[in-house]
Amino acid sequence: MSESSPESPDDGSVVVPMRVYKTVTVFSTLFAVVGVVVGFVLLDIATDRAQADLAEVEPLVALAGVALIVVSAATYAFSTRFQAAGMRNAKDGEDERSNHE
Repeated sequence: MSESSPESPDDGSVVVPMRVYKTVTVFSTLFAVVGVVVGFVLLDIATDRAQADLAEVEPLVALAGVALIVVSAATYAFSTRFQAAGMRNAKDGEDERSNHE
């Protein structure tokens, strides 16, 4: 078994320098937002603004839109694993007391 240290938390997060954390956060969020918007635009094009009959729907464009939305969401979810040195999860705080005692 390996011991956990502040540099390698056992919750799956990756500790990186602050500059890398900011870069990953900014670009992954930007990619996710643009990807989701473009994905919905592709779905809109494929279904002719949801007015097309089933026979008129372009399945490849629709699948490309859904795939782009999924990849964008996965990219954003993966980026949340990064932490800067000194950051910790709120759930790890032992000094916070619950009001439900």
